[in-house]
Amino acid sequence: MMRGGRIFPAGAAFRALLALAALLALLAQPARAGVMDREAMRLAFPSPLIVGEKEADLPVWPIFKQEGTETPLIAYVFESIDLAPIPGFSGTPFNLLVALDAKGKFIDVRVLSQHEPVFVDGLGPEPLARFVEQYRGISLTQNIRIGTSIDRGERQGHSVAYLDGVAKATASIRILNQSLLAAALKVARARLGFAQGRDPDLVARIRPEVFQPLDWDGLVRAGLITRKAIGNREIEAAFADTVGAGQDAAVAAHPDDEFIELHVAHLGLPAVGRNLLHPAAWDYLQQRLDPGDHALLVVGRGPYSFLGSDFVRASVPGRLTLHQGELPIEIRDLDLSESLELLAPEYKLRLPAALRDAEWRVFRVIAPAGLDIAQPLDFSLAVMRSKGQFYPERVVRSFGFQARVPETYFVAAAPDEKTWHSMWLDRAPELAVLGAALLLLFVVLWRQERLALDARNTRRFRIAFLLFTLVFIGWYAQGQLSIVNLTALVQAIAEGRSPGFFLYDPPTVVLWGFVLLTLVLWGRGTFCGWLCPFGALQELVEPLARALRIRQIRLSPRLDARLKWLKHGVLALILGTALGSAAWTARVVEIEPFKTSITLLFDRAWPYVLWAAIVILSGTVVYKGYCRYLCPLGAGLAILGRFRRLDWLTRRAECGKPCQRCWNDCRYQAIHRNGAIHYEECFQCLDCVVILQSDQLCVPRILERKKGPEAHAAHPAAVIPIIEIAREGEPA
Repeated sequence: MMRGGRIFPAGAAFRALLALAALLALLAQPARAGVMDREAMRLAFPSPLIVGEKEADLPVWPIFKQEGTETPLIAYVFESIDLAPIPGFSGTPFNLLVALDAKGKFIDVRVLSQHEPVFVDGLGPEPLARFVEQYRGISLTQNIRIGTSIDRGERQGHSVAYLDGVAKATASIRILNQSLLAAALKVARARLGFAQGRDPDLVARIRPEVFQPLDWDGLVRAGLITRKAIGNREIEAAFADTVGAGQDAAVAAHPDDEFIELHVAHLGLPAVGRNLLHPAAWDYLQQRLDPGDHALLVVGRGPYSFLGSDFVRASVPGRLTLHQGELPIEIRDLDLSESLELLAPEYKLRLPAALRDAEWRVFRVIAPAGLDIAQPLDFSLAVMRSKGQFYPERVVRSFGFQARVPETYFVAAAPDEKTWHSMWLDRAPELAVLGAALLLLFVVLWRQERLALDARNTRRFRIAFLLFTLVFIGWYAQGQLSIVNLTALVQAIAEGRSPGFFLYDPPTVVLWGFVLLTLVLWGRGTFCGWLCPFGALQELVEPLARALRIRQIRLSPRLDARLKWLKHGVLALILGTALGSAAWTARVVEIEPFKTSITLLFDRAWPYVLWAAIVILSGTVVYKGYCRYLCPLGAGLAILGRFRRLDWLTRRAECGKPCQRCWNDCRYQAIHRNGAIHYEECFQCLDCVVILQSDQLCVPRILERKKGPEAHAAHPAAVIPIIEIAREGEPA
């Protein structure tokens, strides 16, 4: 048996130098920028709107409106590519024209350009145009979620805006949404005062695992509940020398009494919420909050209400406000107190006896507001007094206090903590299934001899896994790796942009991570033979050929070797095009039928469906012909597979000399006549391992079972036809 390490050939090192030179050439290319000039802006926003001068410090156009003799500012217009050029899956960012009004509401959103494969020749641009129309009227102060019409009907509210997504384009839509919000928030921070330059995605996060049982007094000692008492004397002093002085007789009569006693806590912290709420009520609270939202508890006792008699449930309180630095943060009643009492009496908030009859509310702060629990929470309580009956003169005084969350209960912001993390949380069940399948495959391939002991079990496992790859990884999880991934990476590098856009497609990231690992260990075949949904589809049509009695053609070794170079030419053409033109790249990559057959499930124009059908059905004549001869992704993986560390498939000393059984049976024609495996073309189907493990199929094992060399000489006819097969057109 032969197995061992691998030494890099000189040719591989030369190819690596060429790849490095190509990357350096890419980095020298200029980045794209916005395309709108003043005349184009005037056409987009005609009279009575007036387009101002493009601002020098921020690439935005102020838009004014003629109203009589006045021209108030009504919006800022900008191109997303100037402010948040996040690459899509073509490697080129979306470019959106965005109009944002003075209160942070989207007036208009239009697609200026995009090169997403799914929207170029797949679904077409119409679904994308319909999607962006949904942003009109939505505010940046709302938590924008991409869901379905069912979500919209069940959960739409003043603080949440649900947009209908686009089926089969989930990751692309997420990237568009992030591009739009990132660009709009930059403008809102710079021009509208939002977040004072702080990125809402770069804030501290709650540590959900930190919890210890505590009563109310324990929470106070731990610094999780902040108490603020305001006395009558302090109130009266604040109104001294104003028309409000002495207007409240009860306060003036009892100067040593408390005006109001406030208690504030972050109810969303498990250490607070799980101690103050019934377990079912805690679960109910979690259902009411979106990722990144905060729930703040305020309890008030005393003659003064922090809500006021005119307070409306589920609204913003008029008397109590929250700031962080100079950033005003909206707090809105979650209407939790009434909801819990409707569920069951025992679900009510657990307050100490002294506060049992106190007024309490839970306020919600949505994620886009940018609340950072690592920073102090500055609350302010407004008290108003008035004098006069018909035209009263009013005086307002504010009483501030500060609350903090102890460091133990949060994780500080990380510089790369962006909104893509929600995609991973949303798809956690899919990723768990995918991870389990990849682990199973790794173990099976690492211990391939054990599975290969039984040819029937090997075949059953392979068919089952290929079905899983096609149905779950391909059609359900949309995890088809593609040459588009490589062209997107090339174009992102060419534009000097981060490849972080891949993070919006979790299955793709997980699969690429596994593929790169197995490339280093074993070469190309793990992906091409087991994890490519289109490759699985091609292989699964082979039984159709047998059922229809279609005889498959086995090409001569010489022709087979020459045709295998075609895919490298296709790869070079596609990567070369990616350096020059995104539009041409989108056309050239259509030689790969993955998008048609896997991503879009044949829901495309007929030329693309016809090409995909031809490629798939060609597998009934030439076994996996596309994968072996035309696939550019397979070519790229074959090149990278040259750096593998192990020649790991079992071989015998007799392989090739004299035995030719594996060479004869390999349908991929990836075994040389000398018995060596051509790993760059091997799909790791394990057929040759099954042969070597079988006493009925492996000729050397058959001979070993005979009694002595005499049996070998006595039965030459049983051996020679397998050992000395010569192919037409191949020299002996």
